[in-house]
Amino acid sequence: MEKQYLIDELSISESWRLFRIMGEFVEGIEALHELGPAVSIFGSARIKPDDPIYKKTELIASLFVKNNFAVITGGGGGAMEAANKGAAEAGGKSVGLNIILPFEQKPNQYPNIKLEFKYFFIRKVMFIKYAYAYIIMPGGYGTIDELFEAVTLIQTHRIRPLPVILVGSDYWGGLKKWIKSRMLESNKISEEDIDILQVMDDPEEVVDAVKKLVII
Repeated sequence: MEKQYLIDELSISESWRLFRIMGEFVEGIEALHELGPAVSIFGSARIKPDDPIYKKTELIASLFVKNNFAVITGGGGGAMEAANKGAAEAGGKSVGLNIILPFEQKPNQYPNIKLEFKYFFIRKVMFIKYAYAYIIMPGGYGTIDELFEAVTLIQTHRIRPLPVILVGSDYWGGLKKWIKSRMLESNKISEEDIDILQVMDDPEEVVDAVKKLVII
């Protein structure tokens, strides 16, 4: 009887968790469904404001706003803060999708649309669902995770094709070379899969590449 009671208690707990999951989906969709064209910008939370990458991220976000795009980030520090700051100070919609973590992720002050998530997978849906492009600044495991999540969904035709732009040839160039020399040459991916990723350095070039593929 005691064992059955514990199983029943666990089942109730799991069932109620579904309501929290649904609630996060509903909150995200209600907050963002009228956002309009937007880009999701990713990058390291460890980048400081005096880092050139921070300044470049801020500029890219500002340029996107001036070209009628909203900017979506993970809502934390570093590159996310820079993107939210650039978008907000340019007078645009600056979205921060914060995740509750025991370390590193603290909300930055610049989003004018703020959401907080407990579940990574719901947050990822919001990044993809409302983005017309993925802009990937230098970052670590979290950035890589978001990058290849998008690439996989595009490759498998689960979402519409969207530009995935790696900003910083000195940082990302080696990754694309590795993909070509290992994945492609060993027939693990197809030639057209390489074209999903673009590597760029100039902020204006990044924005122009997205504008060519998006009609606003």
